[in-house]
Parts: sequence; C-alpha cells; structure tokens
Amino acid sequence: MKGNSGTPESIKIPRGTCSTPSSCDTYKSCFMENLCTCTETLNSFPNCKPRSPTNCNVSESLLRMWDVGLSLDYPPLGFTKPRLKSSLSGCKAACISNCSCRAMFYSNVSRNCFMFSEIGSLRHPNLGSEGYFLSIKVVNGTNYKVLRRHGVDLRSIFIIIVIGIGTLLIVSDLIGYGFWFYREDYHKSLVESTRDEDSEEEDEFEDIITGMPVRYSYNDLQVATRSFSVKLGQGGFGSVYSGVLNDGIKVAVKKLEGIGQGKKEFRAEVSIIGSVHHLHLAKLKGFCADGAHHRLLVYEYMENGSLDKWIFNKNPENRPVDWETRYKIAVGTAKGLAYLHEECDVKIIHCDIKPENVLLDENFNAKVSDFGLVKLMNREQSQVITTLRGTRGYLAPEWITNCTISEKSDVYSYGMVLLEIIGGRKNFNPNETKEKAHFPSYAFKMMEQGRSSEILGSKIISDQQNDETICRSVKVGLWCIQDEISLRPCMSKVVQMLEGLCPVPDPPLPSQSAPRIYSGLFKSDGDKTRMSSWTDSYSSDASVSAVQLSGPR
Repeated sequence: MKGNSGTPESIKIPRGTCSTPSSCDTYKSCFMENLCTCTETLNSFPNCKPRSPTNCNVSESLLRMWDVGLSLDYPPLGFTKPRLKSSLSGCKAACISNCSCRAMFYSNVSRNCFMFSEIGSLRHPNLGSEGYFLSIKVVNGTNYKVLRRHGVDLRSIFIIIVIGIGTLLIVSDLIGYGFWFYREDYHKSLVESTRDEDSEEEDEFEDIITGMPVRYSYNDLQVATRSFSVKLGQGGFGSVYSGVLNDGIKVAVKKLEGIGQGKKEFRAEVSIIGSVHHLHLAKLKGFCADGAHHRLLVYEYMENGSLDKWIFNKNPENRPVDWETRYKIAVGTAKGLAYLHEECDVKIIHCDIKPENVLLDENFNAKVSDFGLVKLMNREQSQVITTLRGTRGYLAPEWITNCTISEKSDVYSYGMVLLEIIGGRKNFNPNETKEKAHFPSYAFKMMEQGRSSEILGSKIISDQQNDETICRSVKVGLWCIQDEISLRPCMSKVVQMLEGLCPVPDPPLPSQSAPRIYSGLFKSDGDKTRMSSWTDSYSSDASVSAVQLSGPR
C-alpha cells in the first residue's frame, strides 16, 4: 500500500505478532512489533509480490533468483532443518533446479541453505542475532518493473528521448565555441571514469566474496608489515612479506603486482581458498581490496617457508631433511590435492603445483598454496581448454601440446615434485652426468635394478627399513608422470599407494617427450639451440605467462 508520495505506507497491526509468518502479507516485513512495510527491493512488484512460477512446466532458462537482501529473518527458520550446506551461488542454483522451491534463505555464518515452497511475512532479526540472505525465484521478463522502481514509464522515456535529441542539436551548434574546453573536460571525465570503474570493481568484488575471510584496509597491512620491509619470497603475480596483526598473530602477506594480469587471479584465490578448508591447504586469514591498485592476501604464517628451500638446499643454514620428513610432506601434499580434485562441490585444478607452492609449518606439515591459476571443472567434465600458464618443468605434456587440462595435469606436476623430493634435486640438471641428467629416467633405471634407495640425495638421512617406502614412492612418482593421461592415477589413489594401502605395480618408462617439447618451445627462432642452452630454461623456477607461451592476446 502506498501513500501520496509514492513511498510504502506502513500498516499498524496488533502488538507482539512479529513472531508468526502471518503477521503481515506475503514478503512484507514486520518490525517494531506493530508495523508492516514492503522491503525496498520488492517495491517494484505489485503489492510487494514478485511474479513466481505457477507450475513445474516453466523452463529453468526462464527463471532467475531475485535478491531481496541481507539481515532478514523468517520465524519458521528457528525450527526448520537446512536443505543443504553450500555457497550462496550453490544455494540459488539448488532452488532454481527444485520445482517446489519458491524462496531460499542463506546463512553466511553457518553456510546453511533453507528452501520454502511458500513463505509468509518477514521480520528483522533481533539485536545481536544472525540475519539471513533472502532470494526469491521469479520468472524472467520484469524489466518494466525495474523501470518503474526508478520512477520511469514509457511516456517519460519518450519525453527524455525528444529532449535529448533537441539538446544534441543545440550542443552541435555550440561545439565550435566550446572546443577550447575540450582538454580540461576530457581530463575531468577520465578521472571520474576511473573512480566509477574502481567503485564498480569494489561492488562486483563484494558480490563474489560474500561470507569470505576478514577484509583489511591497505593501511592496516602496511602497518602490519612495517611498510612491506621484510620480504619472504617472490611469486608469479607478486611478492610475499612477513607481518604481525594487531592481535599479535604472525602472518604472510601476498602483495599482488601487475594488477592488469593479476586481478582475475586475485579473485580466484580469495574465492577458492575462502570456501575450502583442509589440513593440507594454506589457510587464508584475510584480504585487502582497496581500489584497483591494492590487492593483497593474508595467509597464516608458515614457519619453515616453502618446500624448495629444504629439498634443493637453497639455504645453507637449513638442516638436511631426513626421509621420514620428506615422505610426510609428499603424503600431505597428495592429500591436499585429492581434496581439491575429489571432495569439493566442483573439481578444483591447481594448475601450478611445484615445490615453491608447497608451504611447511613448524612441524613440516605440507600446505598447498598459491591458487592464482586455478581452474574449476564440473564433475561431468573430463577436461577443459585453457591458455598455457604455469612453471617450466612441471607442466603436463597435454597442456603444452593442445592446451587441454584436467585433474590429471595436477597429477603430472605432483609426480615431478615427488621425484624432486626423493632425489633432493631438480628433475633436469645439465651439470650431472649423462646418465643422471634427466632424473626420472635415472630413477626408472635404478628401480628396475632394485636400487631405488640409492637415488636419494647424498645429504638425505634414511634407515634401511625405509627402503620399501622409498621404492614405493619412486614407482608412484613414475606413474604420475606418464605421457598417457589414462595411465596416471587419481590423487586419492596416489595417497593409498604412498601409504601402502594398495599394491604399486612397476610403471613403464616415462616418455622423453617433455625435454623435447620444452626445447622446441623456448629456443629462439632460427637458432638451433644446444642442449645446454635449453636445459637452463627447463630446470629454472620461472613462471610461464600466457603471453610468453601463446603470444600476445
């Protein structure tokens, strides 16, 4: 009901009835125990009631979810079991596909999703209690209502068009007289456009991270890191700095650089890490998204840094890591990947598994990190096509040759990392003898001769009782790096084989194609590059961008 001003008019009802869904008309909000009003987001609909589907014959393509907003409550929620636990988008999708669902409530705190075939009146939550996000299933074709919500009808549009054309003619006559204002006006509009773009980005980002970790200001993190003075490392899209939050908790702050390329990666990392939780995945404590130029991620601090510093002896002060610890790291990393591939709502492909992206806490528990290149796959998909990115030496052959990836691409990368954990060296080292230069081939030869334990790095401490575990790990690594995708095991199978829960058959010899492929990709045009020139690239830690491998886009 509306007054003369066109705004919703409140209706008095008996006091103390907001605790029932019949306090007001459907979708109207009961508040202060004696008032009913239509929520602002529903004012565009006649009598505050959206046009919902009347039967189950309406195609899902003609349906959409209309967001009513946050901080709402519905009396029956107190004694209704949630339909499922999911993200906000997952809850909406479930309602769309459920014929009997007309409206859904979602809790950002508990991630509970409630569905109702019919609902009554709403209410505002009590002070200090949790509010819910409400979205209503409606039939497409409500554009005219959106116009009405802004006070615009077709006649008004016609008048505006006529006035606009007249104004355009007048402006055309005056253009010659106002040309000297051009540069100043252009500069002002450019600045304003940049501000609008930043604002739009922030709004879009808020939509994506509903229910995500703590959001910090740039100033907060500048203080925490002492103006980013202690650098821990460098990644593909930015640097990582040590910091201490106000509560005394030590953190690692990843500062995204080159935002033009990294904005998408930043959003992916916040969305993915914020919604998945596992012992062997790096925990995202918070983030910063101040404007378009300050993108930062706040991780739990890993006392022992990244895996590469320990297996490649980059820091002379680090004590050699014994075999038991290396085995523990290998199994932990495999469990983290198995969770991403097989236990989430969708398959999450990491796309950049390497020692630098495996972090170690004070007890050398492995944590998979750096989700900037992740790809999501439906359970029905077997592979996806994507631009070639990642790190040389760990890319699966199918990604290099035809730009298709699957979870088995991560399996290949993991296999290369596993062999490096075992050998304590890069998989290709031109400074070694010809027999040992390509480590996977050398490992296969030693496995065939029953001498797998001899391929351990010279500084790796191991008892003879570990020989069986070492041999099993070598076989698993060789299975993971098979050129034939179907021969590679899934990550849950990798975990079982590493832990000795199932037998590990002898693998075939891995193909020599990877070195040849990298040789062809990275040599200069017209230059018949010698082996020593391309092996440096093959064994380097450099990340490969889409532009480097695929050319400008």
